[in-house]
Amino acid sequence: MGAVQAKREKLPPLVDAFGGLLIVDKDGGWTSHDVVAKSRRLLRTKKVGHAGTLDPMATGVLVLGVERATKLLGQLILTTKAYTATIRLGQSTVTDDAEGEVTATTAAGHLTDAEIASHIATLTGDIQQVPATVSAIKVNGERAYARARAGEDVELAARPVTVSRFDVLARRDIDTGTTRFVDLDVEVECSSGTYIRALARDLGEKLGVGGHLTALRRTRVGPFTLEHARTLDQLAVAAEAGEPLLSLDIDTAVRTAFPARDITAAQAEDLRNGRWLDPIGLPGVYAAVDPEGHAIALLQESGKRASSVMVVRPANL
Repeated sequence: MGAVQAKREKLPPLVDAFGGLLIVDKDGGWTSHDVVAKSRRLLRTKKVGHAGTLDPMATGVLVLGVERATKLLGQLILTTKAYTATIRLGQSTVTDDAEGEVTATTAAGHLTDAEIASHIATLTGDIQQVPATVSAIKVNGERAYARARAGEDVELAARPVTVSRFDVLARRDIDTGTTRFVDLDVEVECSSGTYIRALARDLGEKLGVGGHLTALRRTRVGPFTLEHARTLDQLAVAAEAGEPLLSLDIDTAVRTAFPARDITAAQAEDLRNGRWLDPIGLPGVYAAVDPEGHAIALLQESGKRASSVMVVRPANL
C-alpha cells in the first residue's frame, strides 16, 4: 500500500504550469474547500483556489483557478454574480437559511403580490446590506460564523452592495395545517459581496412575517455560467477516461473574462520583463494579447502608463 501511495504522489500534474480555470457545478452538502480538495486530487496539483465561496447548502457555479491561473482569482472575485433561489416568507431562522434553527413563525398567506413586489423594489439597486451573522466575514481576525457558533452575539456593519435584478418567477402558498407560508422562486443578479440569504431575511422583515432561504443555485460568475460547468462526478469520470479537465485554458479564460488589447511581440517582451506600455484609453482591467493569441498580462491604465496588474506569462515560464 505504501509503495502504491508513493507512486501516486509522484504522478505529474494533469495540467501545464499555466493551468486555467475549472468551472464546477457544486452539489449541495459540499463546502467550497471540499471542492478544492477534490479538484486537487483529480488534477494532481496543490495549486488550486476558488474565486469566492458557495455555502454548503447552495449549488451551482464555483470558479476554480489552477496553477498560474490561481493569480487571476483576485480579479474574478470582484465580478457580478447571478442566482436562482427560493425564499420562504413566514419563518425566520438563526442562519437566514434552511440549515438553521427556526426562531419565529408567522402566517404569511395574507400577503399580496403587490405588497411583496413593493418591498422587493426597496431591496433592488444600490442598497446597504447587513451580512448574515454566519457569514465568512472576519470580525477581529475571526470568521463571523465561528463567533456565532460559539454563542457570541455578532453584530456586522451594513455594507454597500448592488442588486441589479430581483425578480419573482413564481409564488406558491404552502398550507401546513397550522400556518400558511409563501414560497417565492426568484432570480437575483448582484455585485460581489451580496448575500442572497440576507435578501430573504430583509424581505421577510420588511413584510412583517420573517423570511429565510430554502434553496440557492448560482448560475453565473461574471461571464462563466452553468454551460461551462461540470459536477465533480462528471469530472471524476473524465479523469478516469483521460479527458481534459480544465474548462478553459489560461489564455481562453483571460480573453473570456476581460476586454482585450492586441500587442506586438516586442510589447509582449516588455511586459514579461516588468516594463509598461503606453495607454490607449481602455478603462478598468484588460488583457494584453500577443500575435499568437497568448494572454501576456492584465493591464490597468493610470496617467501615461498601462501597467501590469498581473503578468500572466512571465519571462521565466
